[in-house]
Amino acid sequence: MMKRRTGRLNWTCRLGMVAGLVAGLWGGQARAAQTPPLDVHVVVVTTFELGQDQGDMPGEFQHWVEQYPLDQTFPAPGTEHGVLRYNAKDHVLGLVSGEGPSHMAAAITALALDPRFDLRHAYFVLAGIAGVNPNKGTIGSAAWALHVVNGGAAHLIDAREIPADWPDGFTPLQGHVPNEQPRPPLHSIAGDMAYTLRPSLVQWAYEKTRHIALPDNDGLRTHRRAYQGFPEALKSPHVMMGDTISGETYWLGARMNQWAERWVAYWTDHQGEMVTTAEEDIGLCQALALQARAGRVDDQRLLVLRTTSNFDMPPNGVTPAAMLANAAHEETLPGLQASTSAAYQVASPIVKELATHWDRYETQVP
Repeated sequence: MMKRRTGRLNWTCRLGMVAGLVAGLWGGQARAAQTPPLDVHVVVVTTFELGQDQGDMPGEFQHWVEQYPLDQTFPAPGTEHGVLRYNAKDHVLGLVSGEGPSHMAAAITALALDPRFDLRHAYFVLAGIAGVNPNKGTIGSAAWALHVVNGGAAHLIDAREIPADWPDGFTPLQGHVPNEQPRPPLHSIAGDMAYTLRPSLVQWAYEKTRHIALPDNDGLRTHRRAYQGFPEALKSPHVMMGDTISGETYWLGARMNQWAERWVAYWTDHQGEMVTTAEEDIGLCQALALQARAGRVDDQRLLVLRTTSNFDMPPNGVTPAAMLANAAHEETLPGLQASTSAAYQVASPIVKELATHWDRYETQVP
C-alpha cells in the first residue's frame, strides 16, 4: 500500500511538473509573440570569412564587424556561419551566407523566415569579392551590377565533341543550340536565368560612389602589368558599373571567358556585359524573389557590389592550369586584401546613407 501510494504521489508530482512545463512553454511563446521584431533598414550580405569575425586576416565580413561596427550578435543556428551581427543604432544587420548559391539561398530564406526581424522594407546590399574579365576591368576595382546572369544552369557538351560551328558547348536548358532563338524565357520551370536589378537604385549607388579613390599598391601593379594587350586590365582600381555571371563552378581561362561574355549578352538581349564572375548572386536573387511573393521582403531593394580579387583568365603565355595553381584558395588571390577593403570602402557609404536617412528611404526607393 505504501508503495502504491508513493507511486500515486509521484505520478501526481509528474503531472504537476508537466503542467508547469507546458504552462511555461506557452507563456514563453506568448511572450515571444508579444515581442515586436527588430526593424531592419539594411541587410549587409557577405559570403565568407577566413577565420574569426574579428582580430585576424579579414575576409568579406570582418571589416563590417570591426569598422561599421556590427557589435551585437544573434545566434543563427542552421546556417553556415551560425551568427548574425547587428548595429542597433542604424538598424543594420550583417550575415555571412557561406560560399556558393545553395548556401546563399538557404541563408537568405532562413533570414526571411526569422520572426526576430522585420525585413519588409529592408535594403539588401551584397558586398563580396569576384573574378574580373580583363577585357572590362582590373583587380582591386568595384563594380555595381545591373544584371545578374545564371552561369550554372545549362546544357553542356564537352568542347571536344561539339559541332565545328559552335562557339562553345553551352546551350540553354530549353534549347539545343548555343544561340537558341527565340530566346527561352528568363524564368520558367527550367530555372531562373537572369535578373535585372532596379536601374534607378543601381545608378544612384554608382553615382554616390564613383569618385571614391580605391587604393593601389605595388603588388596590384605588378600583377596587372602582365596583362599587356588588355587596356582595361592595366588601369588602376576604380569604381564602375558591370554585370556579373553567377555559378557554382569556379571556371577560368580565355575560352571560358569568351563563353561567359556570350552567355551574359545572350540572356540580357545584348544589354549587359560580363565584367565580374562570382558564385552566390543568383541564389540571392532567387531567394529574394520568392520571399517577395510572400510579402516578407522587397526584391526591388537589392544592390550587388562585386570587388575584384583576381582575373578570370591568365595573361598571354600563361596556361589556365598554371594560373589555377597560384590562385586556388582565397588566401592566395592576388587582390584579396585590396578587394575585401574596397567592398567595405564602397558599400559602407551606401549602407550608411540608406540606414540613417530612413525617413527618406523607407517608402521611397532611390
